Amino acid sequence: MSSPTPTSSFLPQPDLSGRSLSARRAFADRAATAGIALCVLVAAFPLALVVWQVVERGGSAMSPSFLIDDIPRNYRNAGPGMGPAVLGTLLLTGMAALISIPIGVLGAVYLNEYGKNGPLARFIRTMADVMTGVPSIMMGLFVYVAWVLVVGEKNGFGGALSLACLMLPIVIRSTEEMLRLVPDELRQASAALGARKWRTTMTVVLPTASSGITSGALLAIARAAGETAPIIVTVGLTFAANPDLFSGGNTTLAAQIYRNATQPFAAAQERAWGAALALIGIVFLFTILSRVISARFAIDRR
Repeated sequence: MSSPTPTSSFLPQPDLSGRSLSARRAFADRAATAGIALCVLVAAFPLALVVWQVVERGGSAMSPSFLIDDIPRNYRNAGPGMGPAVLGTLLLTGMAALISIPIGVLGAVYLNEYGKNGPLARFIRTMADVMTGVPSIMMGLFVYVAWVLVVGEKNGFGGALSLACLMLPIVIRSTEEMLRLVPDELRQASAALGARKWRTTMTVVLPTASSGITSGALLAIARAAGETAPIIVTVGLTFAANPDLFSGGNTTLAAQIYRNATQPFAAAQERAWGAALALIGIVFLFTILSRVISARFAIDRR
């Protein structure tokens, strides 16, 4: 008498033929590709909408005179320009970059190459993460208390300090992540040739991670160039730009965007859109320039 057939034999068995598996894999691949493409479109749509709106409404105000002429003191007056704001943006952001990028890169070198997982390194990482999420107005208030009240007047250097405080944690964390991607074999090969640790870091590690470090610095500069609250607190809303950052008033494109966009006059709002377009253009040009320099440096290293 034959034994009863197991219940599992009556269940439908999956088709494991090569043709069936190929069809399933092809469908899954197409579905994943379509999903990724849809996510990219959803993420890019707001960005494209913002860029289109700024170009459409700010293009009418854009002209060479808009970038060099003085800011009208009466909001009702039509016409250019934003020359002091353009100059002030370059001065304050440039000074902030000179302060924060060297300190941030050296701090990241300490964290990754020397501090490792020590108590001080962990504390610095934690504070850098905390500072990354601190609202920009808090940085402005800190610099206002630590610098503006001490010197007794608002000036451009106070604005540069507040922007540097915002840039510093971004530079530290992004640079450290890029240094972690450098293969340890390169460090070991340099040490085998007799190079000291500091020389290995300066001639091997940093040049290898230069492209990523540049990207992180650009991200920090882009954030600093668009900040408004710290500038208003430490510099104020002025109409001029003084090359001497330690005396006199300064202004930036971001501050002028806020100042003009809050006015009900058509001329002021047109200047605000033009200033927004100019700010996007400045950030875009610096991004392209840094990419070219980084690529050229990488070619020279080869």
